Amino acid sequence: MSMMRLLLFITHTPLLLLMSDVCMAGNRELLVTTIKQDPYTMAKGSGLEGYCMDLLAELAKKLGFRYKVHLVRDGSYGRVDDAGHWNGMIGEVLRGDADLAVAPLTLTAARERVVGMTKPFMQTGISILLRKDIVSEEASIFDFLSPFSTETWVGVLIAYLLTAACFCVVCRLSPKEWGQPESEENKFTMLHSLWYAAGALSLQGAGPHPRSTSARVVSCTWWLFALVLLSCYFANLSSTQPPDSAHLMIKGFEDLANQDIIEYGTLAGSSTLAFFKNSNNPAYRRIYEHMERRKSFVSSMDEGVTRAKEGNYAFIGESVSLDLAVARYCELVRAHEVIGMRGYSIVTPLGSPMLKNLSVAILQLSEAGELSYLRSKWWASSCMEEGGRGSGAKGHGLRGIFLLLAIGLGVALLIALMELTSRSRHTAQEQRKSCCAVLSQELSQRLRGGGTSRPEESAEKSKA
Repeated sequence: MSMMRLLLFITHTPLLLLMSDVCMAGNRELLVTTIKQDPYTMAKGSGLEGYCMDLLAELAKKLGFRYKVHLVRDGSYGRVDDAGHWNGMIGEVLRGDADLAVAPLTLTAARERVVGMTKPFMQTGISILLRKDIVSEEASIFDFLSPFSTETWVGVLIAYLLTAACFCVVCRLSPKEWGQPESEENKFTMLHSLWYAAGALSLQGAGPHPRSTSARVVSCTWWLFALVLLSCYFANLSSTQPPDSAHLMIKGFEDLANQDIIEYGTLAGSSTLAFFKNSNNPAYRRIYEHMERRKSFVSSMDEGVTRAKEGNYAFIGESVSLDLAVARYCELVRAHEVIGMRGYSIVTPLGSPMLKNLSVAILQLSEAGELSYLRSKWWASSCMEEGGRGSGAKGHGLRGIFLLLAIGLGVALLIALMELTSRSRHTAQEQRKSCCAVLSQELSQRLRGGGTSRPEESAEKSKA
């Protein structure tokens, strides 16, 4: 019996401690400090919203505590000065002005020594943000297709095949192109129609050229289509090419350290700056010494993004924050290389009973997919919509010329039928037959292939 009680005590002790910690937190209102930074914490009327606010609400719901949020007074994340005093959100937690700090606070050894930090709720690293037009990317063998979207290229291929088929049909129907289908061979076969359309598309031309009005309508419409299409292609191709001054190839920090054309910097007093300062990597040390010598630091994330948008400046920062800037501003791009992987954590006072509960709750939210949902919610790209409007000339802007081509092909078919109907009416009057019967016979003979004369007609022609 004593052994059973001991097992029950050991089994239920963690649960009892967890419940007691939650009850202690729920007895009073927790003071939470944070900092304004998109999209973690943003002003919304008299309140706040963002990723961190949603995360805090989920944690409060799971652990059952009440809280009150205020912005950090000095607007800093938290760093130690020469006298050993911490400022920012870390300092407020240390002084007891706040019970929690919920913000994109990087988990570092220096902070871990003075405050409690939970399991990371987001993984990040260090990368580079810069304008697209000041660096050249590695050329691809399919770069010549970049002026048009995939949908446009598919549309051009379909238009080419339909035009060639329409040209072949029109030349079969028109009596001016194929006067005697029972004895003459049709020169405008499907193969020749494909060759003729390809020649027009390359502005070279390919004979023989059509004589009938209907076939010339097809030719003129296709020439106009080809002219507009090629003009748009070369205009878009020249716009996608980097300027002559953009000869740099920056894929990572090694390339950044080995050039002196583009200025670069990071957030003053940040963990990113400390990473380069404490690194033994020669390239990283050169980056830190360059920033220290040029004093190319920025005071806020927004300032870094603004300088990167203005050009000739590369901003070094947290990769998740840079991804947000890329999602919002289409002219920016983030380098592929990400170094110094670390995480963002929630800060509590050292030895706080809430630390373990918050870490467990964060892991539960991660396993349930809630953290991924919050990431997709607040990092939704608005650049895609702007990019769609900017690249509309590549697809939707050509919709009019596709429509004009379709109308031209339809008009050509109609004219060819009118030419054949006129010929059939004249033949019907000569042979005193029904116009519909003659027209039906002509259509059947021309669309079936022609070129096969009846024996009696051949005999008569041979006698003549």
